Amino acid sequence: MNRSRIILLVEDNPGDAELTLMAFEKSTIVNDIVVAKDGEEALAYLFATGKYAQRDPGVLPDAPGEP
Repeated sequence: MNRSRIILLVEDNPGDAELTLMAFEKSTIVNDIVVAKDGEEALAYLFATGKYAQRDPGVLPDAPGEP
């Protein structure tokens, strides 16, 4: 299966999040990127709860080094 890898960026500083996204874009990273503003929001994404309740809980960000 050839699928896009998901990056979960957890950053509480909006300016730093924007700089990171700009760096990804400049480096031609084409992965889907989900930005969580804190650990609570990141956990909501991972467990498909709250504002992420409608997403497929079986599709998770890939761990570094995972094939």
